[in-house]
Amino acid sequence: MSERAFKTLDDMGDVTGKRVLVREDLNVPMADGHVTDDTRLRAAVPTVSELADKGAIVLVLAHFGRPKTPTPELSTAQLVRPFSQVLGRPVRYIDWEGDIESTATLQPGDIAVLENTRFFGGEEKNDPKVIDRFAALGDFYVNDAFSAAHRAHASTEGLAHRLPAFAGRQMEAELDALDKALGKPEHPVAAVVGGAKVSTKLDVLKHLVGQVDHLIIGGGMANTFLAARGVNVGKSLCEHDLTGTAEEIFDAAEKANCTIHLPYDVVVSKEFAANPPSLRTVNVHEVAEDEMILDVGPAASEALADVLKNCRTLVWNGPLGAFETKPFDTATMALAHTVAALTKEGSLVSVAGGGDTVAALNQAGVADDMTFVSTAGGAFLEWMEGKELPGVAALAR
Repeated sequence: MSERAFKTLDDMGDVTGKRVLVREDLNVPMADGHVTDDTRLRAAVPTVSELADKGAIVLVLAHFGRPKTPTPELSTAQLVRPFSQVLGRPVRYIDWEGDIESTATLQPGDIAVLENTRFFGGEEKNDPKVIDRFAALGDFYVNDAFSAAHRAHASTEGLAHRLPAFAGRQMEAELDALDKALGKPEHPVAAVVGGAKVSTKLDVLKHLVGQVDHLIIGGGMANTFLAARGVNVGKSLCEHDLTGTAEEIFDAAEKANCTIHLPYDVVVSKEFAANPPSLRTVNVHEVAEDEMILDVGPAASEALADVLKNCRTLVWNGPLGAFETKPFDTATMALAHTVAALTKEGSLVSVAGGGDTVAALNQAGVADDMTFVSTAGGAFLEWMEGKELPGVAALAR
């Protein structure tokens, strides 16, 4: 038996011939009928394969897109072939019409993807009628979709109260990693929070100052904190109306003994374009009126690396600069390589999440060197805000 707050596949016992409803996140990007990034499909493989190998009848529940009404463009039927390819075994598709009769023909070890859960208007309202409909199809429920766990929907939360509920392998790995990062972390703990706007991550910043020893702020949001400290940030992206809030976060950090790190040298340019002629690296107090801050400078980058060398745990969400455009990816790439090296040598537990962060780690070629990379966006942010996630709470023993 696992000693966790939730049950895992190890706690299920014999599932031979049992129908297991597995909630996965198969909401992958598609273009011209082809999956353009199969990360989420691959993440579902360990749980689905393990259950099928144990003789379960695996019924995969997933949403696709945001349908207002059922439409062929948002049917999960088109995911069956790509999912079958990554699994390396056959996958059936089951429409909601006659679903109970269709599932009755499945044999132990068979895998089927059910039609888009959101084709029922009541899925997102956690409607008891929809929960009943889903529950009638299975003997057990497994939630393997952490990225949808911040929503209390019928297939992510309601079902866990109706059938014996377990965490899938991806969910288990995610929750274990998050526990190591902010639940019961080894101190000193650092958090890197980047991104364009403070307003989107206010709750994250307010929560983190009470949890971590070092808060490293990058991206456009650092400009708002610099402005709050009286720095003229020129025409940089900056939420001047939130400088008072930034001051509150500085005060809270001081009370909690958390050090906030802001860049003291920055890379600026008069225009936002690749390798612009007006590019220069300056002290933060030397930004001209017609310049914008687009990356953290080399001296500040080096100082951040020194901070991390003395930390045991890191949570990372958001880039340090405008990393999609060179050379404004320099600080983010340098940080990614530092974190990867410290993680590989065993001195740092590193957990990263969010779309931009994952893209930056892939760009640096170090995603596989991190302790854990979360594919979740909204759920990862809400977890960083200290919020209870309904899909996770429902799995509690």
